[in-house]
Amino acid sequence: MDAQVHGEGLARSELTCADAENMWRLFQEHYDQAERGIFQRDLDSKNWVILVRDDQDEIQGFSTLAIYETAIAGQRLSVVFSGDTIIRPLFWGTPELPRTWIKTVLRASAGMVQPLYWLLISAGYKTYRFLPVFYREFYPCYSCPTPPDIQTLMDELARQRFGADYSAQTGVIRFTVGATPLHTGVAEVTPERLKDPHVAFFVARNPGYAQGDELVCLTRIHPDNYSAAGRRLLR
Repeated sequence: MDAQVHGEGLARSELTCADAENMWRLFQEHYDQAERGIFQRDLDSKNWVILVRDDQDEIQGFSTLAIYETAIAGQRLSVVFSGDTIIRPLFWGTPELPRTWIKTVLRASAGMVQPLYWLLISAGYKTYRFLPVFYREFYPCYSCPTPPDIQTLMDELARQRFGADYSAQTGVIRFTVGATPLHTGVAEVTPERLKDPHVAFFVARNPGYAQGDELVCLTRIHPDNYSAAGRRLLR
């Protein structure tokens, strides 16, 4: 499957109107209550885009990224915030999207202040499972409590982007306007899936995922924090 697709990372300003239109069509396939305005606002608030294309150059997956610098409690840091991330079911399991994602992030952030964190919001377990697959330490996680300094960082970054829609008590974003639940069957949680402790934890922490609620997650992007699978992406 990997041989049938290839990824590219490009600045938002380089995205063509035709590619943006194809991204919108892919978005519609995967989300209930899909609205063009919601999709466009997400895209316009990002400065990088990952595209995954097949051998006919058709877009089969994409991710939008905001890569920026900020300050929390006087500490300068850099942040990668993931927006909409979709890949067609036929290509689930290909490493091309995460491979292109990490290479693009490292290239785009090369001259930025450190540390560099990935702020990820998850309305489906498939997105959340990027964390245990590619990173050693990430939060929240079933196997250990979130350290207080990391929790503070997560809360402040989430408040910066989502304001009152974010609840520090639950760690979940519940959108007042613009929630986009996944189509039934796109990331269905079955009894078999719940045997995975990461999936069970995600469902417990974000019980409103089916209505479009998003769990706020954080990990540091650093060579010391890559899993074996994460290190393979850089080869």
